[in-house]
Amino acid sequence: MEELIIFVVLLSVGYFFGVLAEKKHYKDIQKREQETLSLAISSFGAKQPLPQASDSQLFVGEVVIASDYFKTFVMALRNLWGGRVLSYESLLDRGRREALLRVKEQAIAWGATEVLNIRYETSTIGGKQQGGIGAIEIIAYGTAIR
Repeated sequence: MEELIIFVVLLSVGYFFGVLAEKKHYKDIQKREQETLSLAISSFGAKQPLPQASDSQLFVGEVVIASDYFKTFVMALRNLWGGRVLSYESLLDRGRREALLRVKEQAIAWGATEVLNIRYETSTIGGKQQGGIGAIEIIAYGTAIR
C-alpha cells in the first residue's frame, strides 16, 4: 500500500511541477519569439537563388529537454495501446522552438540580416529501460548572412 501512495504522490508532483515548468518555458519562448521577429529565416535548399551577402556563418542552437515523471508514466501507458502521445509532442514543440530561438539570437548578435537553410536534428537520450525517454535533444542549424 505504501508503494502505491508513493507512486501516486510522485505522479502528482511530476504532473504539477511539469505543467508549471512547461507554462513558464512557453511564456519565455513567446516573449523571445516576439523579440526576434525582425530576423528572416528560411528553409529553402541550394537550388533557390541566394540573396546577396558580404559575409556568412553557420549557427547552431542545441537544447535538451527532460521528460517529467508524469510524461514518462503516460508514455508507458500509451505504449500498451498505441496512438499519439500529446505530452511528448509538447516536449518536441518546446525543443524545436527553443533551438531555433538560440540560432536566431546568436545570428542577431552577429549582425545577420537573414538565416538560410534552417534544419533540425532530434534524438532521444536515456530512459529506455523505463518504457519512455529520459530527454530529447534538438539541434537547429542554419547559415546566417549579412
